[in-house]
Amino acid sequence: MSNDVRASELQTYLDRLLAVGEFKDYGPNGLQVEGTAVVRRLASAVTASRAAIDAAIEAGADALIVHHGLFWRGQDGRLTGWLAERVRRLMAHGIHLFAYHLPLDAHAEFGNNAQLGLRLGWRADARFGEQDLGFIGDAGAIGDAAAVARHVAQALGREPLLLPGDGRAVRRVAWCSGGAQGYFEAAIAAGADLYLTGEVSEPQAHLARETGVAFLACGHHATERYGAPALAAHVAERFGLEHRFIDIDNPA
Repeated sequence: MSNDVRASELQTYLDRLLAVGEFKDYGPNGLQVEGTAVVRRLASAVTASRAAIDAAIEAGADALIVHHGLFWRGQDGRLTGWLAERVRRLMAHGIHLFAYHLPLDAHAEFGNNAQLGLRLGWRADARFGEQDLGFIGDAGAIGDAAAVARHVAQALGREPLLLPGDGRAVRRVAWCSGGAQGYFEAAIAAGADLYLTGEVSEPQAHLARETGVAFLACGHHATERYGAPALAAHVAERFGLEHRFIDIDNPA
């Protein structure tokens, strides 16, 4: 049997746990769409896509926790097209939508970077980059960048794009999930021999060649599959709720 928990109680707990007020972000963190008053079943997903929302409806969820919510800086605010369709589904079925972006990346236990490091066998001993979102630590005895790439491919289930740098042994590894290719220079300055993130842009190829530091682009979705379900599982255990992780495949 699941407990009955008020959405306001969940919101208060999540906002405090993730220290939402400490972050400057690209959109609102916390409750984005209000549903029914009581939560019994909880779902989680990386993104509040229509497929994830439909799966949450099918699972009988009363609340959905995601990393990528519906509202972002720069939108014009009109509920039309695809955005209206997602909101309509949530509201028609009384589902609360909770979205946590940078606060979920940063959390030391349930965050995307902490959980990604856990799966790769890396423990951060320092932070770097804007708002301390980047993690850095010892790589262990894996070897060079090509060996790290093989290790990551096995752990994440997809082949990363490798910019190999100068072929040095990788002793210090830095990582930041998702679209954090712009943190490469900060990772280099922090002493990394290899930097791992989700995406790559044109400048990173030149930086890898010129600095000798390797760069791994492992997929935005593939590097951010772990925070939302870890957070939701923790919340479900604490409040006595049912929980289901909805993993919608994304090649990006």
